[in-house]
Amino acid sequence: MIGISVQVSLYPLGQDNIDPAIKAILAALDEHGLPYEVGSMSTTVWGMDEAVWSALQDAFRRAAAYGSAVMQVTVSNACPLPAGSSAQGKEA
Repeated sequence: MIGISVQVSLYPLGQDNIDPAIKAILAALDEHGLPYEVGSMSTTVWGMDEAVWSALQDAFRRAAAYGSAVMQVTVSNACPLPAGSSAQGKEA
């Protein structure tokens, strides 16, 4: 396992109210216990790769339950993680 950081953006398509789909993404990250920072155009999440991938899969399924959506994800094992992150520098 390795520590990764991910920038994720969700684009709900053809939905009158995009809030439920976006809130579903954040709820999934919360329930998976991952730290994240919400920005104006994307959310950055970090942790061990297996945990992050699992949370993203769950998050997309939850968001897609509200209708069509596009989720764009950029993944890095090289970008600095926030100071004090337990995933920084760990490899198995």
